[in-house]
This record gives sequence, structure tokens and C-alpha cells, in this order.
Amino acid sequence: MRLKNPQQEKAARALRRRLRVRATVSGTEARPRLSVNRSLMHVRVQLIDDVTRKTIVGASDVKLTKTALEAAGERKGKIARAYAVGRLLAEQAKAKGISVVVFDRGGRQYHGRVAAVAEGARDGGLLF
Repeated sequence: MRLKNPQQEKAARALRRRLRVRATVSGTEARPRLSVNRSLMHVRVQLIDDVTRKTIVGASDVKLTKTALEAAGERKGKIARAYAVGRLLAEQAKAKGISVVVFDRGGRQYHGRVAAVAEGARDGGLLF
């Protein structure tokens, strides 16, 4: 079915991609789902237990400190912030005793900021 409005078509395709990923990825208490939400300006990540429908840990680039950004190395801009958010989430997860997660890219391509979040989480000690 084709919609007349191009924006509606784009949103419908994005929804289908997101649902296709979510059909195969599910988080449990032992292995929560690392969900990535990327907007034009910010990156937000959460560890979610889908069985109890609770967010265990969440992090965002809105309140990153300067020292967290310095850990991003030679990365610049939004990719550096995404990497720092991944590291921050990994530290918070380690504090809660979580070391293994399932990665949910939210229907986005595993590229750029989404990949930087995953790289930061892996460097922070999470396995997926």
C-alpha cells in the first residue's frame, strides 16, 4: 500500500524496520536489551528488561561531563558524544552487575553514531 504523503511513507518504512528488529531481539533480566534512540541532536540509550517492562539503566548525551567526552579519543562531534554515552551506560550497567546485553539498533543502520554507542559499550566492558 502506497501512501500519498512522502513523510508518511518514510515513517511507515521506519516503523516496519523497527518492528522487524524487535521481532528477533528481546531483553531479559539476565540479558537486557540495549536500546539506542538517535535523534538529530542527541543519543539516548537504555537497558530494558522486556519481561517486566522496566528500564534498568539509562544514559543520554544531554548531561555528559567534559571528562567523559575526553575519553572518546580522536572521535569528534556527535560520534564522540555517542561513544561517551556507550561508555557511561557500560559503567552504570557494571555497577548494577550486568555484563551481557542484547543490542537493539532501533531499525537504524549499524553505522555512525549507532556503531559508536556499541563500540563505547564494548570498550566499557559490556558483551553482546
